[in-house]
Amino acid sequence: MLEPDIELIRQIAERHDVSVDAVSTGLAALQRGHGMAQFSHADFGGAVQWSRGGMSMVGDMFDEAMKAKLDGVMGDLDAALSKGQFGTSEAPPDPPDNDNVIEGWWPKEFGKPSASGRQNDMRYAFFPESRRLVVETRDGRATYDTGSHYIIGVSQQQQGEERKLSVTGLSGQIALGSLKVV
Repeated sequence: MLEPDIELIRQIAERHDVSVDAVSTGLAALQRGHGMAQFSHADFGGAVQWSRGGMSMVGDMFDEAMKAKLDGVMGDLDAALSKGQFGTSEAPPDPPDNDNVIEGWWPKEFGKPSASGRQNDMRYAFFPESRRLVVETRDGRATYDTGSHYIIGVSQQQQGEERKLSVTGLSGQIALGSLKVV
């Protein structure tokens, strides 16, 4: 007989036609992100982002079937975590030198972000209540006033040594340079 956690993961995997590994990977990311997740798995087409409340992104933004599959798996995991079906909604803390740690590096007065992520040496967190976007790169940390924009993602394009940050809001692309640094 499988452990209850493993059995529930298997049931979710079968329900949404993905592998047990895909569900386990999503669960670990959701536990680290406390209601939001950023991870990569081939069953979801590569890199994905998901957060409680309806934000989900898959690599091919026009693949509605893949997005629905991600929403189903992550929604089931989130519900199970809320009900305590995985023992605890808190993941064990990552070691301090783990590059996957993305939570807690922002100013504490901003609280919990609605979206956060990390790519290479860049990480970001968005705080809708204070209308702030914090972006940290190897060059330092910048805090932006996002005004009426609701940020759902930040991506990084790199060509050689040149790097460009791209900010996406609910209404589409936002020029980072158009946001006021505070």
